Amino acid sequence: MYMAKKNHHDSNSSTKIFVLDTSVILYDHEAVNSFQEHDVAVPILVLEELDNFKNGNDTRNFEARNFIRLIDQASKNNLINKWFPLKKNSLGKFKVVLDEHPKKINAEKLFGDAKFDNRILNAALYLKEENPKRKVVLVSKDICLRLKAKSLNLHAEDYETGKIKNADELYTGRTEILYFDLKVMSRLENNEKINAAELAIPVINSNHFFILKNKKKSVIAFYNNSDKSIRKVNNHPVFNIIPRNAEQSFAIDALLNTDIKLVTIQGNAGTGKTLLALACALEQRKDFRQIYITRPIVPLSNKDIGFLPGDVKQKVDPYMAPIWDNLKFIREQFNDDEKMQFKIDELIRTEKIQIAPLAFIRGRTITKIYFIVDEAQNLTPHEIKTIISRAGENTKIVFTGDIYQIDTPYLDSESNGLSYLIENAKNHPLYAHITLQKGERSELANLATDLL
Repeated sequence: MYMAKKNHHDSNSSTKIFVLDTSVILYDHEAVNSFQEHDVAVPILVLEELDNFKNGNDTRNFEARNFIRLIDQASKNNLINKWFPLKKNSLGKFKVVLDEHPKKINAEKLFGDAKFDNRILNAALYLKEENPKRKVVLVSKDICLRLKAKSLNLHAEDYETGKIKNADELYTGRTEILYFDLKVMSRLENNEKINAAELAIPVINSNHFFILKNKKKSVIAFYNNSDKSIRKVNNHPVFNIIPRNAEQSFAIDALLNTDIKLVTIQGNAGTGKTLLALACALEQRKDFRQIYITRPIVPLSNKDIGFLPGDVKQKVDPYMAPIWDNLKFIREQFNDDEKMQFKIDELIRTEKIQIAPLAFIRGRTITKIYFIVDEAQNLTPHEIKTIISRAGENTKIVFTGDIYQIDTPYLDSESNGLSYLIENAKNHPLYAHITLQKGERSELANLATDLL
């Protein structure tokens, strides 16, 4: 939230004027309500751009439509080119800035008139000239637009709502500690459930994984925050996929835990995120009505998939290929078991397993579903919230992704939906998270991650 000294609104107050560009609204259609007592303006060109985004099933289409509806409902008795309150008791006001040209600095003359961005800059510059006693701030998810604004002596900021403070310190879900009580470690090894108070471990307020180790032995364990107990984590294979390190064992434990309804797995390419999620889903296939594996489509070169040749299946298959590759790899683990291979093929044929883009699954009932969302770092916080809020009874949702490999414009490691979820859900009793750091794809792949 954007806070400031609480003053009564008037043209000479210390409240600011925030000018939002299209990228902010496509990220969060409720952004206009996030600025407390400050005024919010939107250039008329933003409405034109939103009109181009209003049709479709993508997140940005949803955000565009909802913003248009929000402004339409709030402005029933008002002209939107004049300041008016969006809500009955709101301190700040809102208006749409017409295609005005500032007198002192004209962005279109400096940068050209071919781009809407330069006309949006002019709208902000016009407000700055019109309100010399107030601070005017352009808010944009577009770094280049912010730099251009600053070059014109115009304040510019990223939209901070929903953004975590430091992605490099994001919750990892695991802690390694030196532990010397061999008797307690032996009890854990014998699958005894132990009260956390006996272990004298650091205080944790979330479901959490531990590596207890010393020179003689090492035990991996899970701390259940609901009953404050610790138990051993087994490293047994799941659907013929053998965990290759403690982190993968932690991920499997969370994915198979029936008390955990929401799981996030974050990690570099090759750490096994999607493979483990899919193997655990297949292991529990009888407990769920269906298995959904999906991922958001990030258009190539920012072009819509409509430009690709072929029917719908041919258009989206390239985006779904990594998921099919993981399923094929699992199937290959049963080369000596034709019955199981046939079973996997049948699950696909009968759509017990369904692999489809996220946009194609929207609107469906998510009840008794094992729902895997791959590449979740390309989702906005609002989309993550929308997916989780639609979960019905007996559904488990798994988000996997790498917050440092984002393909969506205007998202970064701190503002994407996966980071937002990890930071905000970490203390919930239905949630568990693990960050996978060790690549297991191949030594060559590890070289790329570590050195290049």
